[in-house]
Amino acid sequence: MSNWNHRHILDLAAFSIADFDSVIELAHRFRSIPKTGARRLPALQGRLVATLFFEPSTRTRSSFELAAKSLSADVQSFTPATSSLSKGETPVDTALTYVAMGADVLVIRHNSSSIPQRIANALDQTNSNTRVLNGGDGLHSHPSQGLLDLYTLASHFNPQKPSSKELNGKKIVIVGDILHSRVARSNIWSLTACGADVILCGPPSLLPDTFKAFVDEPPPGQKKDPVKKRGDIKILYSLEEALPEADAVMALRLQKERMSQNLLTDLDQYHLDYGLTHHQLKLCGRHVPVLHPGPVNRGIELSGDLLDDKSICLVDKQVQNGIPIRMALLYLMTKMKSALD
Repeated sequence: MSNWNHRHILDLAAFSIADFDSVIELAHRFRSIPKTGARRLPALQGRLVATLFFEPSTRTRSSFELAAKSLSADVQSFTPATSSLSKGETPVDTALTYVAMGADVLVIRHNSSSIPQRIANALDQTNSNTRVLNGGDGLHSHPSQGLLDLYTLASHFNPQKPSSKELNGKKIVIVGDILHSRVARSNIWSLTACGADVILCGPPSLLPDTFKAFVDEPPPGQKKDPVKKRGDIKILYSLEEALPEADAVMALRLQKERMSQNLLTDLDQYHLDYGLTHHQLKLCGRHVPVLHPGPVNRGIELSGDLLDDKSICLVDKQVQNGIPIRMALLYLMTKMKSALD
């Protein structure tokens, strides 16, 4: 396992190939632990993980808390409705309160793209040892989801020894609401880093042409790209063009609230044009895995029959893999000495 160079995990743009493989390797070890007998490892005993979720979540919050408990960490959950936010406290001050209580890791989810970074900056200014792990912020990033999707694909292609190499040269189609998806952004960074070519597909109103150049430059504040050569990004507006020769397909949740913003006109037509079904997948020319970060709008992004077909639909495996991936991240952030410390 390589040295770990990340004090905080805010997005995947700063991850090298070695970083991805460190997470995959450790998660695979954690996943291999027998499900019977002693299920808790003492690795993080005495550590405190606080989950500060300022917006709703089922999968991410639950799996982070299960991951922390599986490593014997103490877990403190934050509930916005009963917090001091209603009294005017800011999210940064809320986070600093948990730091004062002894939190070693803050897992932050917020509908603003800037909040995890602002909290991390505030901690760094005080030389705090507390780490920030982005659990999803606005339209910016969802790093743990991108990593569990990567691990799910690598495990599908090589169940015995998954690694980043399994994605090299693969064609991965991501279909749906790319514009509003932090999951898509994280997957673009991770998949292209591992040498996969990413094909983005969706209606023009939800897929701006600017995504072609998404990984051409590192994001603001990052000096250079740690990956020497990334896979390509292609934009197509038709499933009939995107699916042939695909090695895997990921559907994204269609956010129905976008209907009120005139970005879509008809959900039934969307399903006909961009919904995944067994019939549509025949265009791939072979059986390919289907992913979805959840929650799924059954009958819109995926047909009910496809969602229930466990031979090709990996949604349940994604949920299962979320726990070992998040165990790996919590372990690396708290146990591995960062070069930045």
